[in-house]
Amino acid sequence: MTEISGPVDMASDEQAEKVLRDDIAELREKLLSVSHDIHRNPEVRFTEHHASALLADTLAAEGFTVETGVAGLPTAFLAEFGSADTGPTVAIFLEYDALEEIGHACGHNVIATIGLGAAIAVRRWLAGSGAGGRIIAVGSPAEEGGGGKTYLLDSGRLDGIDAAMMMHPSGENLAAMRTLGRVALDVEFTGKAAHAAVSPHDGVNALDAAVLTLNAIGLLRQQLPDDVRVHAVIRDGGEVPNVIPERAVIRTYIRAADTEALVSNFQPRIERCAQGAALATGATVNITKQAPTYAGLRPNPVLAQLVDANFARIGRVTAPPRAEVFPGSTDMGNISQVIPSIHPNIEFVPGLSMHTREAAAYAAGPEGDRAVTDGALVLAMTAAQLFARPELVEQVRAEFVEGTRVS
Repeated sequence: MTEISGPVDMASDEQAEKVLRDDIAELREKLLSVSHDIHRNPEVRFTEHHASALLADTLAAEGFTVETGVAGLPTAFLAEFGSADTGPTVAIFLEYDALEEIGHACGHNVIATIGLGAAIAVRRWLAGSGAGGRIIAVGSPAEEGGGGKTYLLDSGRLDGIDAAMMMHPSGENLAAMRTLGRVALDVEFTGKAAHAAVSPHDGVNALDAAVLTLNAIGLLRQQLPDDVRVHAVIRDGGEVPNVIPERAVIRTYIRAADTEALVSNFQPRIERCAQGAALATGATVNITKQAPTYAGLRPNPVLAQLVDANFARIGRVTAPPRAEVFPGSTDMGNISQVIPSIHPNIEFVPGLSMHTREAAAYAAGPEGDRAVTDGALVLAMTAAQLFARPELVEQVRAEFVEGTRVS
């Protein structure tokens, strides 16, 4: 991990830490009330009206200037305090969408309130410390498949941000990780219906094209690098056995650590599997992106070192940095390609797998509550260090190289 250069003003850090600890302790009941409220009212991608309004109203009451409906997304918002003319701009991202069927099994209620608590505590600290800069709480909907952050990026409303951060619950404390990029495709085959027993020769079987595509993908896997993942489901394949299916739909996710290779190499190869199946069966095929492309997450090493040290300051032991890439994906990866970013994990219980009913239960239990207050403190301390020590922002910039921008 990159070492932060220059003198470290521990006295200043400790003074800020005390103020932030006190503020987050005072905010605890409010934060947990918001977390539990969002958990009780799960809303999937782009429908997070209750959660978005609750978070935006809470930030407005705490002195932020709040704009809703940002980038044409009704459930996105920006809440700002301070001025970029007087110092750096630090953005804290809030996610609050749920999963179908199992609610907040990814703990986005916790992500939202970690960001909420950190933003409020930093705003209070900025107002009283004399430090300059701008803090932005970014309400980013639809991380679970909708790619809300890509629309915010493309709108230009995130221009001028010096550092971006958020925190995700998991089964370990981890200061930084890399993730796979992801392309989500819908592949629709159109054939011709016919009586499956009387006149099958008159039909064109769209389901056959879908099955051939899955077989082609299965054969292709042996030619793909180890970090590439391809998974697919058949979403439509006919209604009854005695009618040749005239329509079949596959949804497939393609993931890879190298975002550029994902888009320029692996995605076209999967598309050719479908095109070949259409040619073989006589069906036509239409391939569309189901959601914006997610870029791989690239953590900024300076921000990672700050977060790691701040985890230690609050008594949480972090797992060692990993060489391997976490095989999931997030639209925070898109942010990290164009803005220096960090996306640490905070532990509910050791070894927990997210997207499970157990994770959903922990997200509203004592483990989730502790993650809210601990996570808010870590992010608040990290942001305050950037505001208080301009040389850190310069080091963050020096360690950042803009990557692949996709949408």
